[in-house]
Amino acid sequence: MGAGTREAAAAGAEPGGAVEDPGAVRERRREQRGWYFYDWANSVFSTSVLTVFLGPYLTQVTKAAADADGFVHPLGIPVRAGSFFPYAVSASVLLSVLVMPLAAAVADRTGRKKPMLGAAAYTGAAATSAMFFLEGDRYLLGGALLVVANVCFAVAAVLYNAFLPQIAPPNERDAVSSRGWAFGYASGALVLLVNLGLFLGHDALGVEESTAVRICLASAGLWWAVFTVIPLLRLRDRPVAAHGGGAHGSFGEGFRQLGTTLRELRRYPLTLLFLVAYLLYNDGVQTVITQASVYGSEGLGLDQTTLIGAILLVQVLAVAGALLMGRLAQTYGAKRTILGSLVAWTATVGAGYFLPYGQPGWFYALAVGIGLVLGGSQALSRSLFSHLVPAGKEAEYFALYEVSDRGTSWLGPLLFGLTYQLTGDYRNAILSLVLFFALGFLLLLRVPVGRAAAAVGNVPPGRI
Repeated sequence: MGAGTREAAAAGAEPGGAVEDPGAVRERRREQRGWYFYDWANSVFSTSVLTVFLGPYLTQVTKAAADADGFVHPLGIPVRAGSFFPYAVSASVLLSVLVMPLAAAVADRTGRKKPMLGAAAYTGAAATSAMFFLEGDRYLLGGALLVVANVCFAVAAVLYNAFLPQIAPPNERDAVSSRGWAFGYASGALVLLVNLGLFLGHDALGVEESTAVRICLASAGLWWAVFTVIPLLRLRDRPVAAHGGGAHGSFGEGFRQLGTTLRELRRYPLTLLFLVAYLLYNDGVQTVITQASVYGSEGLGLDQTTLIGAILLVQVLAVAGALLMGRLAQTYGAKRTILGSLVAWTATVGAGYFLPYGQPGWFYALAVGIGLVLGGSQALSRSLFSHLVPAGKEAEYFALYEVSDRGTSWLGPLLFGLTYQLTGDYRNAILSLVLFFALGFLLLLRVPVGRAAAAVGNVPPGRI
């Protein structure tokens, strides 16, 4: 994007030079600010629940239910207690892969993204709040609540992401997506700071440690529910073209529409190539997010206070990292910036294998590396993909985007869990994730973003 185009965009002009109506600009900004707040609402689930508290706590609950050999037997299947949490994450991801495309097809067909977003968000928030009742040896309850909450989290994310092409023109998307991620990481840091105060001060408050953890889990659900109100008030659904068959049987129509979308995707092989690349490298990102605290506690012998402090450091740095990488994308383009972040991911996760046991300083150093690339790589991937989506197909294609995320993010936790089960060493488990970043880098390098955007009928971004 040239300097004149940037100045025009900043003044409320379209890239072609036509000045936008000031009222339309104000309405778009209002929607964008409301959109940011869903990241603010739901990120605490990813941070406080999946990343920090639930993994170690559910592992402890599962160990309390284990037999003398350290195994539990859900559905009669022998599972090492330390592997139950990553397996439960994998199960939730597999189910969400089935549900997300159906929900997205119905949303695009009916044009009712907002009410479906609300339904998914509040169901997930309710399941998260119910984690307050996870205690003793109720590991099956924990696994069930995790599955429900994570599936709803995924479905809501599809619908939320599908608003991005509708509320931001191409020249604004990198910045808008980066601000959304920054809002999310700021929210995660704020809530985690409060959680840390409760966890460290539980004795002074007369609360048992396990009760403090359960309060932290439940508070994430309440936070998710309260702040979801803002995007539901500010976002608006757009009209869709009439479809034969009406609203009746919309779920059956949704399955048929999903099949049409998958067939159509073969016409856009460059979009498909990006999805495969994203499928690989973001699988590594998601597995690091969900398994880092387990690795720290079980593999490195670090206490919960150290883990929370490290994750809090990641959240704070991720705010700055997302905004910084958004600025870098304006200069170098989103694709080049993402490729640079994948090099950093590979080096950081590889270094995790060599961290000394019981020394929190090195774990904090690892957290610094993760925080600086975490938010930016995710935000820019989202905005880059938005250029590769045909108009009117936003929810369906973002469902495929999330499937590309979650379609292998069950493989990451599964590989992590299997590696530990077979070797009994969490260092080997964390090292296995390097493969996802390396392969994702090689495939993304082969995606010509300009041609991919033009192929679906979009104007290519100014910088690639």
